[in-house]
Amino acid sequence: METFVNGVSHFLVCGLGSLGQYCVAALKKFGGQVSGIDISQPQSWEVKNLPDLLENFFIGDCRQPHVLQEAQIQQYRAVLIVTNNERINIETAFAVRLLNPHVRLVVRSAEQKLNQLLDEQLGNFAAFEMSDLPAPALAIAALSNETQGLITLGEQLLRIVQCPIDSAHRWCDRRLVQELNNRNRRVLSYYPRATAPPTQFHQWEPDARIRAGDSVTYIEVTQNLDYLAQTPVVGKPKKTIKQIWQHLHQQLSDFDLRQFPSQLQQFVTRQQTKRAGILVGITVLMLIVFGTTVLKTAHPQESWLKALYVTGVMLLGSYDIVFGALSSSDTTPIWMRFFNLSYMLAGTASVAVLYALLTESLLAAKFELPNKRPPLPQQDHVVLIGLARVGRQVVRYLQELKQPLVGVSNTALEPNILPEMPLIVGEFRDALSDVNLTTARSVMIATDNEMANLEIGLMVHAANPDATLVIQTFEPDFSNNLARLLPYAKVLCSYSLAAEAFAAAVFGDHILDLLQLHERTVLVAEYEVQPEDGLQGLLLAEVAHGYGIVPILYQDCTQTNRLLLPSDDIKLNVGDRLIVLATVNSLHQIDRQEKLPRDWQVHIDAAATKSAVFEGARAITRIVGCSMSTATEVMNHLPALLPIPLYKHQALRLVRELSKIQTQAHLVIRNS
Repeated sequence: METFVNGVSHFLVCGLGSLGQYCVAALKKFGGQVSGIDISQPQSWEVKNLPDLLENFFIGDCRQPHVLQEAQIQQYRAVLIVTNNERINIETAFAVRLLNPHVRLVVRSAEQKLNQLLDEQLGNFAAFEMSDLPAPALAIAALSNETQGLITLGEQLLRIVQCPIDSAHRWCDRRLVQELNNRNRRVLSYYPRATAPPTQFHQWEPDARIRAGDSVTYIEVTQNLDYLAQTPVVGKPKKTIKQIWQHLHQQLSDFDLRQFPSQLQQFVTRQQTKRAGILVGITVLMLIVFGTTVLKTAHPQESWLKALYVTGVMLLGSYDIVFGALSSSDTTPIWMRFFNLSYMLAGTASVAVLYALLTESLLAAKFELPNKRPPLPQQDHVVLIGLARVGRQVVRYLQELKQPLVGVSNTALEPNILPEMPLIVGEFRDALSDVNLTTARSVMIATDNEMANLEIGLMVHAANPDATLVIQTFEPDFSNNLARLLPYAKVLCSYSLAAEAFAAAVFGDHILDLLQLHERTVLVAEYEVQPEDGLQGLLLAEVAHGYGIVPILYQDCTQTNRLLLPSDDIKLNVGDRLIVLATVNSLHQIDRQEKLPRDWQVHIDAAATKSAVFEGARAITRIVGCSMSTATEVMNHLPALLPIPLYKHQALRLVRELSKIQTQAHLVIRNS
């Protein structure tokens, strides 16, 4: 992780399209100076007052060295390259690296293998695809349950849960908030009824008792996704006689006699091949019956089986009596010969038609086999309207979570695109009647047209007000207005979500994931402790509470000790790996080494036994991180005030641990 350059940080954004403008706004929140380059003057600014946010604006091709030199490329700490053309982005990255070997590069690119090679070649490099970043947040929003996020770390899965407490909940009136923490669970936030959700982690009172109406959000380690899987009802469920009668009555009520001719014509058209096959089969059967009867009548001495055999031979084109017809001794009646000829012609025509139908059926089966998709789920499914790049990423995410879903696209998809997804193709508004909307669990609208998203959202809510409604937008102002007008909908702005990740990456952190929690963006970031970053020698408690983050994975520098939801007592060393939940502001604070103040101290009143004195010194050393001699000195001169200031959660934990070994202590506000 890079150190903060003394003075003001300078950032350069190449490409001021939609994503670039939001990146400028996100970077400006850090108090740095942001400049921009674009090939031409934008016709309109999607972010209000964006020109006022830019320190400098340069018009030109960002791939050209003279344009970068005019922008004084040497002065920037990080360069974000976010044009809509991946080739331009890669070429610009090379041009920037040649002029500034040390600048941080954050590039918009979807080529994962190429990005890995560029990271090795260019160094200090990060790449993201804009449409990939919002997909997890959109997919989680569509789950319509308590799950707020899923994080995969190797073979381990962590789930973020927002749990509303009611009077029947097992925690209600029985547990303190801090008692929820254990080896597999950490509390992220807690807020009582009628209070606003916290804006940062750790803004909750550990000793608060959980009551009905409160809300608790926590992260837990889980081993599978069974709790998310909803078994799709792909076949028609069994119905009672009453339900069958109601369905029949509804069908009869909906029947329109005026539309019957057109419906009949459509049925005939759709069944044309089958109708032709049935007609030919009936004709052949009638010919066999008629011919057998005629031959048996003409030759009563012969058996019915032989008459049937001769009829079949005639239909298959018998010619064994042609030469006999030229002999003067042949006494076969002339009518029989014409009868044989007519059967030969009829049989040849019938066989030709049957061969043609069989060939058509085989070819149709060959071409239609890849297009066959699973049947539509009947209930408790997710309806995804709009299958552009973001929509397809959401589908893949939901499929990994084993969620029943159906996609709606206004254009046909290739057979190899999401083949395991049930698909409806047609106009979005018309397709709503074909997706079992009234029994859907949630509906996500992710087309590229915001007005269409709004219109479809209103139609969906009117048809199924109980379904969770998720709407994708692209402009923050429109998103905010829509969220106020439609309080029942989850409105997420894709560009705002993606810009948060791009902006966070300028600090050198490896952004693994992005999710939404309490209507704010939370990032999953990876660190490797470096000598200059200020983390060396700190306890995880100091890092967590000082910067407002939540460590979720710790791995020591030897890579032998890998812990999920690690203990606060671990001390960091150079080379240790750390994965945390953090906001962009928290990452900025870590980058500038601006820890929150420690406002609390622990006053130790008395220890019951000599053993308590020794154990108390050990607890202080472990939780506070001070030397054993300092802790022993305090415990040998009780009552005494521990001279080391602490964070509130850290201090309360020390008081609880001391009470377990018969040592009385209490909190005091620092300098009070």
